[in-house]
Amino acid sequence: MNWIVNNLPQVWQLTLQHLATALPPIVLSFVISVPIGWAANRFRWSRGFLLTVCALLYAVPSLPLFFVLPALIGTGLRDSINVVIALTLYGVALMARSTADGLESVDSDIQLSATAMGFSGWSRFWRVELPLAGPVLLAGIRVVAASTISLTTVGAVLGIPSLGILFTDGFQRGIVAEILTGIVVVIAIALLVDALLVQIGRLLMPWGRANATARTGRPGRRARRAATA
Repeated sequence: MNWIVNNLPQVWQLTLQHLATALPPIVLSFVISVPIGWAANRFRWSRGFLLTVCALLYAVPSLPLFFVLPALIGTGLRDSINVVIALTLYGVALMARSTADGLESVDSDIQLSATAMGFSGWSRFWRVELPLAGPVLLAGIRVVAASTISLTTVGAVLGIPSLGILFTDGFQRGIVAEILTGIVVVIAIALLVDALLVQIGRLLMPWGRANATARTGRPGRRARRAATA
């Protein structure tokens, strides 16, 4: 406890640096996965190839990738952009299949109805298919967020500032409190980001709550109050 109190400014600074490195790959992996998932769903012959290639990205060990990327893109070994790119690739590996599965889950009758109402292909995708696939996409991005926040710590091996510094420094100096602090803060960040994503999903997809109520057969609190009034 004394270590935490004495080093609180450092922990806070590393937390901000951790978020600055982890959040861009989460957003980028979602943005990149949407066209990949669309192509895999639209052109059925390409689905197996695209999703297999994306899945293989996750099999690449993270630490060697951090060493190889600087040679490929011409950056310095300790540039944080290397970690951002690597984590984006891992995020795409997870998110591409969720996107393809989400778009595939949209009922074909709904798509035909949208076409009959005059929606063009792109308009139908953005206004009908993508919103209805939203719950599946949300589940996928939550997994990506948890994975990315965890993997960001690996960059500390190269000296890139993140909460992983607490692990490497704690192991080197034998300070258990420092290691435990890093673990707890990483878990806390993952839980907070996950809760934020859930709230964003509820705001952007209110129909998801309606579907949940329909599946469980339990109305909301206001509805129960009205029924008993």
